[in-house]
This record gives sequence, C-alpha cells and structure tokens, in this order.
Amino acid sequence: MKRIVMVLILTLPSVSGLAEDYIIYPAAGQSGEQQKQDTMECQAWATDNTGVNPVKLASEPAPAKAETGGERARGALGGAAAGAAVGAIAGDTGEGAAIGAAVGVMRGGAKKRRTEAANQQAQADKQAEKEGQMAQYVRAFKACMEGRSYTIK
Repeated sequence: MKRIVMVLILTLPSVSGLAEDYIIYPAAGQSGEQQKQDTMECQAWATDNTGVNPVKLASEPAPAKAETGGERARGALGGAAAGAAVGAIAGDTGEGAAIGAAVGVMRGGAKKRRTEAANQQAQADKQAEKEGQMAQYVRAFKACMEGRSYTIK
C-alpha cells in the first residue's frame, strides 16, 4: 500500500515584498483535510495572539506625504519683498529685491529637501513597523503548526 504525502504551500499575504512561501509537511501523517483545518486554526491563533492580521496589514495605505511644491517660488516672493524693503533703506530697491529673491529660492529649496526627507523617513519607519509585525505573526503561525506536528520550511 502506497502512502501519499500531501504537502501544502502556504503563501502569507505580502507586505511590500515580505511574502514568504512555506512548505508545510504533515510529519505525523495528517490528512489533507486535517492540514487545511490546522492551517486555518493556526492562522486565527497567530492573529489572536499577536494582534496582527496579515491581510489587513498588507492593505494598509502608505503614510500620507506632506505636500511639496512651490517652496522656491514662495521663498523667492518672500525674499524679494524683504530684500526690497532692505534695499529701499539702503537706496536700491531693485538690487535688494534681487538678492532677497535669490536667498528666498535657496531657503525654499532647503525647506523642500527637508520635507521630502521627512516623508521618506516616515515611509521607512512605517515599512519597518509592518515588517516587524509580520515577522511576529509568522513566528506565532510556525509555532502553532510545529506544535501540531508539522514540519515547516
């Protein structure tokens, strides 16, 4: 009598490239139906014990980006106005406005770079948090399945 061994490949929901394929081997000779039941129960157990729902986690939107754009133009306008005021006192409104506009453009560009860097950091932080949560869920799922005599690779 030949024994047929069923192997189930479980794909956990992807969290930005964190998808992992597992080969689950029924080491105690569990049936395919039993393996499906155990898999569903362990997924629920892992969610209950970690508070992580992989499907929900994968569907969470990325953090909202702070608006960028127009910083240089606004800086140039503000700088030109301030430069014109200083230039009027010094006797050359036009030159003061030009210098102020140039300084304003540089300040506006620096503000834009800071805002973009903050956006990138917020996205990296959120991604790291998701990966940590998913790793915790995966450890719980594996522990449950191994406790039910499955080998997971």
